[in-house]
Amino acid sequence: MKHTSMYAFITMMWLLILVGGGILVIAVSKISISGYGNQIDFLIASVIKAVIAISFVVAWIVVLTKLKNRMFKKQIES
Repeated sequence: MKHTSMYAFITMMWLLILVGGGILVIAVSKISISGYGNQIDFLIASVIKAVIAISFVVAWIVVLTKLKNRMFKKQIES
């Protein structure tokens, strides 16, 4: 019974990695900016993509930390 929560945590971690990676590859990679010149367009698009990717990483860390804390809290209580 104790290992079930550990497996659930690992499964959730991998699901977040796979889903988040898929979202980044499919949606974020298509972002492009035009109208400011080739180098500036590339720079602006890269900054936007980086901000979105970093935001996803922070969100994943927060979700996994909350899941980990909940899992260990249940194990301590039992």
